[in-house]
Amino acid sequence: MAKTRYAWAVLGLCVIALSAASLASGVEVAFYGAGTFTVGLFTNTVGSAVTGLHIEFDQEVTVVNKVEIGGYLPAIGGLTGGAFDFAGGELAAGGVVELDWEPADAKPTLIMWLSGETATGTPYFTTLDKLGFLLGQGIVQLREANPELLAATMEQFFVANEEFFAMLEQALGMSLQESLMPVILTAPAEGIENFFNTLVGMLGVTTLEGLLQGDVDLSALLALLGL
Repeated sequence: MAKTRYAWAVLGLCVIALSAASLASGVEVAFYGAGTFTVGLFTNTVGSAVTGLHIEFDQEVTVVNKVEIGGYLPAIGGLTGGAFDFAGGELAAGGVVELDWEPADAKPTLIMWLSGETATGTPYFTTLDKLGFLLGQGIVQLREANPELLAATMEQFFVANEEFFAMLEQALGMSLQESLMPVILTAPAEGIENFFNTLVGMLGVTTLEGLLQGDVDLSALLALLGL
């Protein structure tokens, strides 16, 4: 099924820090091996009903079974591919979608609940490129809704990383703030995503865990965007 682009619904527009409880308000996941396929259980923890589920994998898969508890989300398109949308129905708060797919070693890289054509709740993501995608979408949405809050959060981001960025800027011969802020304030989502990927490459980071546990403190920005 062709990948569908959804506008990212930014969470926490009125606050900079989100609690751990609110960060869990999205999709709760569990995976179980079952011979040649994997069973995935996706629970709606948004706190309200959703009308769709978007899921992407790290390789092409075939969905061999789907069961809903608490509603019905029909498949939009075929059941073989790298990305799938299940929409057009409704799944209650606390409802569960079971998806079984093969091959068993395939893993989801992005899972989002949908309300209409808009993502809702905190997404599940496992790769750097999905984080870049979510940051690009979220920053543009926030820039349009509350540019002052975005500017304040970026300032907090640079203050939190002042010491590390000073060393990095000396090695690179460029000001990261002067380079990044025009992109943040004017570029489309794809441009922000590409710039993020470039910065990650400059840091030599190759995994999501490596970035989140590394020297750069992304907490203010991630919290603001509900990630």
